[in-house]
Amino acid sequence: MGCFSRNVGVLLCVLLHEYGVHGISFYLPPRARKCLREEIRKDVLVTGHYEVAEVHDVVTNLKVTDSAEHTLYKKDNAQKGKFAFSTDNFDEFDICFESVVPTGFQGVTKQLIVLNIKHGTEAKNYENIAKAEKLKPLEVKLRQMEDLSESIAKELSYMKSNAEHRSNTNESTSSRVLGFSLLSMLCLVSLAVWQMFYLRRFFKSKRLIE
Repeated sequence: MGCFSRNVGVLLCVLLHEYGVHGISFYLPPRARKCLREEIRKDVLVTGHYEVAEVHDVVTNLKVTDSAEHTLYKKDNAQKGKFAFSTDNFDEFDICFESVVPTGFQGVTKQLIVLNIKHGTEAKNYENIAKAEKLKPLEVKLRQMEDLSESIAKELSYMKSNAEHRSNTNESTSSRVLGFSLLSMLCLVSLAVWQMFYLRRFFKSKRLIE
């Protein structure tokens, strides 16, 4: 029963992760920079929709980069728009908003930024797919279920692979720690024996012992 509950919990987390909309809103002060980080696995479609509240004399730039600082999307004076990209590898992606103001700007008004991020099956536009392939509503639902099932299978496969990798890493680390501990003990014992013989020889040379 416990195993079943755990598996159901994992599947629920995967469903929420793959088939959910990540919406967030925040206020960006003048001259400030705020980045949001998303960790996404390989071969996943990511889309984002953003809206930036207008403030006089304030320009907000948007930039999306991966962990290698490759620019995936860039928009100067971002106000309202969308971006999309597909991941080539499991990676972390930064979505950064930066407020730029002219010299001498004295305003303190913060900008409201609303960002909605979708990835996986939720990011796909099934209306366009239905029009392009002339699918019926039921066929579209079946396509969504098929894509979602495939996404869950990939996620579980990744989780299994990741768990195996961590297990192998732990075993390798344990072996190295054990080897280092044995080597350290051998060195300490050797040093103690050497000190004993050295002190015995020293005391004999001083005729303190026979």
